[in-house]
Parts: sequence; C-alpha cells; structure tokens
Amino acid sequence: MSTSATNATAKERIGFAGLGTMGAFMAQNLARAGFPLTVWNRSPGQAKELVTLGAREAASLADLASSSDIIFTCVTDSPQVESVLFGKEGIAEGATSGSLVIDCSTISPTRARDFAQRLSVIGVDMLDAPVSGGSEGARLGTLTILVGGDPAHFERASPALSSIGRTISHLGPLGAGQWAKAVNQVILAGTYLGVAEGVTLALKAGLDVRKVMEALAGGAAGSWVLENRSGRMIDDDYPIGFKISLHRKDLGIGLELAREVGAVLPVSALAAVFEDGIIAEGHGDDDNSALARSVRKLSGL
Repeated sequence: MSTSATNATAKERIGFAGLGTMGAFMAQNLARAGFPLTVWNRSPGQAKELVTLGAREAASLADLASSSDIIFTCVTDSPQVESVLFGKEGIAEGATSGSLVIDCSTISPTRARDFAQRLSVIGVDMLDAPVSGGSEGARLGTLTILVGGDPAHFERASPALSSIGRTISHLGPLGAGQWAKAVNQVILAGTYLGVAEGVTLALKAGLDVRKVMEALAGGAAGSWVLENRSGRMIDDDYPIGFKISLHRKDLGIGLELAREVGAVLPVSALAAVFEDGIIAEGHGDDDNSALARSVRKLSGL
C-alpha cells in the first residue's frame, strides 16, 4: 500500500467495543497511533485511561457505531458478539452503509460468517480477526492477528491493525481467521502440556529447573511458552496473561471443528479434560499455564 493511501486510511474514525484484558490495551495502542477513537464497554469505568489519551466514551453501541468508520469488537464469545452487533441500541442500529466491523473475538467460523451476512444486509462489511499473544502482546502492540474476509477490506483495515499487532496475516475468506485461531489454540494446548510435563520431570529429578529451562530454550524444545511460562509452572503460581477458562472455550471450538472435518486431536482432548478439572476447582481465572496444576498434582507435587 502506498504512503498516501495509508495516510488517507489512517484518518478514518475508529470505534472500539469491549475493553477487557485484551481490548483495553488494543484500544490504547490505537489512540496512541493517532486514530480518532470512540470506545464502549458493557461495565462502566473501563475507559478512564483511554479518555486521558483523547478517546471519547460512547453513550451506547449505536452511538459508537454512528461515530466510527471502522468498528472493532473484542468480547468473550459468540453470544456476546451477537449482542454487541445486533442487540438493542447495538452496532447495527448505528452503523452507516460502508462502515467496516473487525471482530477480534474468538468464535466459531460459522457464527462469524452468519454475523457478516446479517451485517451485509445493511451495507456494513466485516472481517474476522482473532488475535494471539496474550495480554503482553496486547499491551506491547505485538499481537498476531489472523484475518479472514475480502482482500479490499483487509487492505482498508491494515493501518489500524498494524497499530495493535506485529504479525498480521490475511488467510482467506471470512471465517478463515477463526479457523486459524482454532489451530493456534490446539497447538498451544500441546505446548503448554509438554512444558508442564518437562518442568514436572525436572522438579521430581531434583534438578536446578530454572537453569535447565534456560538451557533448553536455545534448542529444539525452545518455544514462547517455555521462555515465558515455565517460571510460573516452577513456582506453581499463575497470574493472569490469558485465562484458562477462555482457552477452554477456544479449545472447545477447535474440538468441534475437528469433529466436523474428521480430525483426531488426542492431545487437545486431554488438555480439555485437565482444563475442565482446573476450572471446576475454582482456578478458571488463572493463566493458561495453570495446566501444570494437573500434571504436578498427578506427580505428587
């Protein structure tokens, strides 16, 4: 894209609905990038820092939509996306023809396509753009963004997406982003379990586990999870980065898609069982690395 085209697109007004753990940081990065920004959150009191950065807090979702050319949504699951888009005084009530919705939530590809079709009736375009990278990536603006939708809509959205992410990939038609996010969460399930087992084995062997993990990070076993989450598994302390309850929700989408296409995912199925147990014990708000709780417990740690 040419510089002149980028500058022109950067002047578009941005709306952001959903100021949770991820969304608040994403909206802050859009404000710092100089986009005219309007924000909304279901629970009050989340927009204070954004207002200090120059954002306007909308009175309703319809108000946010009518004040925006590009509207981001970042909420928990399909029912919340549907409510934000089509509920009373929702985005669909205020959006004007030609506006673009970018949904950064993680939902099923089928629901994403359904929402896009319903928006098209009123002349509103949509991209599905789930993100990966946790709260750290959202804060630092280094998220991986997996995008599905029309290439022209992706090009239009690119300047805004570049303000919140580092690796931004257009992967195909609408729904492709959600399929890719499901693959991402499946891979993470195995990686978290593998690191948890390695940490547990090293602990049981009486090794200097931190030193071992540091050594392994430079070899074939190295991964983001090993480098950034093995310390939590060693300490058996899991402050929030990405809630394990949300990963379980995402993993459920991946397992359902696997059933649809006939893929067998034994490691993901095991991770889902462990996560169900952890959530049932009251640890659903722990970081995803809390998968180690189950492995440690089975090993007598």
